[in-house]
Amino acid sequence: MAAFDPDKEIPRHIAIIMDGNGRWAKQRDLPRREGHRAGAQSVETCLETCGEIGVEYLTLYAFSSENWKRPEAEVSALMGLLAHFLKEKTPSLMKNNIRLQVIGQWEKLPESNQRALRKTMEKTAKNDGLTLVVALSYGSREEVVGATRALMQKAIDGEIKPEDVDATIFSEHLDTAGMPDPDLLIRTSGEYRISNFLLWQISYSEIYITKDYWPDFRREHLLEAVGEYQCRQRRFGGIESD
Repeated sequence: MAAFDPDKEIPRHIAIIMDGNGRWAKQRDLPRREGHRAGAQSVETCLETCGEIGVEYLTLYAFSSENWKRPEAEVSALMGLLAHFLKEKTPSLMKNNIRLQVIGQWEKLPESNQRALRKTMEKTAKNDGLTLVVALSYGSREEVVGATRALMQKAIDGEIKPEDVDATIFSEHLDTAGMPDPDLLIRTSGEYRISNFLLWQISYSEIYITKDYWPDFRREHLLEAVGEYQCRQRRFGGIESD
């Protein structure tokens, strides 16, 4: 177990695949929505801890583009939890200087959720502490296809030449434009999959897998993940130094 050291490098951007809510609920003979409800408490814990240790960006995979295929009752429960979180926690976001941003095709969400998201984003826009990025109706392949289409249209319109397109320009057309790439990607529940999450952005992210289900993920788990990150040597494809 790696110990967290506040004097060592802190990841600027942490991204989390919050997995295991359903299995957590099943183990307790509870409805899946109770797993999602319990998982919301882990979100609060991570926000507090990231703000405390100096993380600048926290991106949470809250609802994927594939999640629309889930039972209607479960999707409705998730949308209800989102609405409740925004209503109840916006004052806390303001108090703790947290800015909310959203990535994904969130225009597909119910109109009431869209209005609540816009309201909270506008209210927190000038906060300059931790930035909470919530991925909603998000899929990385769709994001990459959208960026490609946008660049193709610019080429057709004569705004850009194909040979001008490089990694920097491509990144500027992704949902995460203006954000640093994640330094650390965490996935809970012990699954070893990326699940269509930030495929471009995590090219050189350190990956940390824990068997703990998301509702059980607390401060000590996050600090352990950061401690593990602090023990690694990031080389970005280069040769290890002596």
